[in-house]
Amino acid sequence: MKTSSNAALDRFRPVTILKSDHFSSVTRGFWRTDKGEAEAVLRRFDNVAWWTRPIARFFARNEIRALERLGDSGVGPVLLARGEGFLVRSWVEALPLHLAAPKGDDEFFRNAKRLLRTMRHAGVVHNDLAKQQNWLRDMEGKPRVTDFQLAAVSKKRGRMFRIAAREDLRHLLKHKRMYCPQSLTATEKRMLSEKSLPARIWMATGKRVYNFVTRKLLGYMDREGSGIDAIVAAPKIAQRILEHPLVRAAAVLPYPSPRGALLYAFIESASSPSEGDLRNHLRAVSLPMPSLVQFVKQLPRRNDGAVREDILRIIAQNHIELLDLISLDEETRRLTAELVEGRLNRTDRPLRGLT
Repeated sequence: MKTSSNAALDRFRPVTILKSDHFSSVTRGFWRTDKGEAEAVLRRFDNVAWWTRPIARFFARNEIRALERLGDSGVGPVLLARGEGFLVRSWVEALPLHLAAPKGDDEFFRNAKRLLRTMRHAGVVHNDLAKQQNWLRDMEGKPRVTDFQLAAVSKKRGRMFRIAAREDLRHLLKHKRMYCPQSLTATEKRMLSEKSLPARIWMATGKRVYNFVTRKLLGYMDREGSGIDAIVAAPKIAQRILEHPLVRAAAVLPYPSPRGALLYAFIESASSPSEGDLRNHLRAVSLPMPSLVQFVKQLPRRNDGAVREDILRIIAQNHIELLDLISLDEETRRLTAELVEGRLNRTDRPLRGLT
């Protein structure tokens, strides 16, 4: 499985840059095999700054060891190749948890607990499952896990391993509390209220250092913590916006930023109100103005007339490549392409499949 970097790059056909940070670049594309091409992801950590290279190699080594141990168990992606400065893993057709938003889906969380048991029996703990983007929901509604850069592998599964495995489960239960609170058992509620000693020490010490380094020094942002306040406020703000006489439809969704979870409003209006007018409209009932407001003539809708918040959520999160996973009719695709073209949280990610 281990091969040279040049050989891997020759066999990998890049399509979309998914991510690039201080520790690696991640590119979606196709991996050529004897049986043809398969969708895959290339992570390169040989093209980072010298001062982050030791950490980048540590992260990559963790991911490689975990994926090798898990194999094709169905927990997450399969390791296809590794070499000096790179790894290639299979592509998983799935949406991140914060975009899939499995509200009321008890079966998803039951299967997720089984997935964690499979990981534990294989001697793998993830150590980064507080982030919703590391949980996936595939096209069959089943859970998968990705991004094993902080994972640990243990043959003996000693005390520290068991504590880490418990934390993986506790983080899953935090997500279950958000999407299926009615299904939490008494035991699960008790586990949520009982952090392990290492977790309490981390929250009081190391977590603060981690946040300072990643967010302030490196400018890295993620969805850990989910921005509960923003999520709770979003539907109230959307409802108030809908009461404006010039507004026909609206959706307000959270998106991550270095300042935490902010709000992105999509507003359908034939004659758009000014942002000042909208701000006063919200201020009258003590609601904040969303950080980003995109006015459009028409929002994509389902057959029953409901706004397609699944599409808007992907655009708000700026995960445009995930739109490829959603089946869209011609009219919805046209409206989606217009939304993507006019989005207000642009990055340099190339687009595919919307033209």
